[in-house]
Amino acid sequence: MSLAERITGDLTEAMKARDRDRTSVLRMLQAAVKNARIEKRGELTDEDVVAVIRREVKRRREAAEQYEASGASDRAAAERAEAEILSAYLPAELPEEELDAAIDEIIAETGAESKRDIGKVMRELMARYRGRVDGKTANRKVAARLS
Repeated sequence: MSLAERITGDLTEAMKARDRDRTSVLRMLQAAVKNARIEKRGELTDEDVVAVIRREVKRRREAAEQYEASGASDRAAAERAEAEILSAYLPAELPEEELDAAIDEIIAETGAESKRDIGKVMRELMARYRGRVDGKTANRKVAARLS
């Protein structure tokens, strides 16, 4: 079963259970996947669907931060709840210790020595662990090691 089919099945279940929040989020996700399919002009792989989900999760988290900054904590909580629902469809992220070890290994392999080499390390890290590493967290950790 593909990820898109799983989302469709979960949407049906949420509608039957009359779970409004989950139904709303899954409908939005399904629309985003459909738009990506139209943009690609073909079927999406599971990797493509994961990329769409990551983009949507990122949007929700950024919106939550902005709402929090403006004092709308109720809206921030709603955005975080949506991000949480979407995150269930993402592959498990690399544990903190494994990420640290991977960064150290890649720094050693690439010979990175200064902040100018962050891009080189990030490119390799994201290629190896695509979909399992949060770019913002990884960038912060790489920058700390190379400073």
